[in-house]
Amino acid sequence: MPIHTIRFRALRLACFVPFIIISVLAGAQAKPDRQKEDPKQEDQQNQARQGSATPQADFSGMYSFLRDGEFVQITVEDQGRVTGFISRYGDSESDRGAFLDHFFKQGRLDGNRLAFTTEVVHGVSFEFRGTVERGEGKSRGDEAYYVLKGALVENTSDEAKKTSSHSREVALKSFPQDMAPPQAEKK
Repeated sequence: MPIHTIRFRALRLACFVPFIIISVLAGAQAKPDRQKEDPKQEDQQNQARQGSATPQADFSGMYSFLRDGEFVQITVEDQGRVTGFISRYGDSESDRGAFLDHFFKQGRLDGNRLAFTTEVVHGVSFEFRGTVERGEGKSRGDEAYYVLKGALVENTSDEAKKTSSHSREVALKSFPQDMAPPQAEKK
């Protein structure tokens, strides 16, 4: 076999080998990883990378508020957006004893850091800044499985538009997961 034929075949082989390697790598990238086909498993992997063992959606639920019969309902949505409301007894002359619902104007959950602000109802609104932590409850069916700990600010404005704020540290315990809201139990 002449030498230039051997060189030509070697050159063709040298060009063909990288083509095969590139094809194999491209095919491997186009083929989905079996672990990523399961969204739950992918979520668990993302949470492990973020250092959180509990998905944020697990924080959704009902929590105690300031007095017996009052509560906070929290729903964690996509990208940490939080919706919900505070249901409490009115304090003023016109609404004493009536249930008032303060819907969230805005709410955010970043990891375990929770913040929300409510709409003004009868001259009162609330702001919360704190964390969602594991409580003493052993399972979701127990009270205080999660606890909202932080600063609750109550903003009040009177007829003369004078605004005052009162801040206090709170620990709001989650209700057992299967428990009905307090006003539903009274029926």
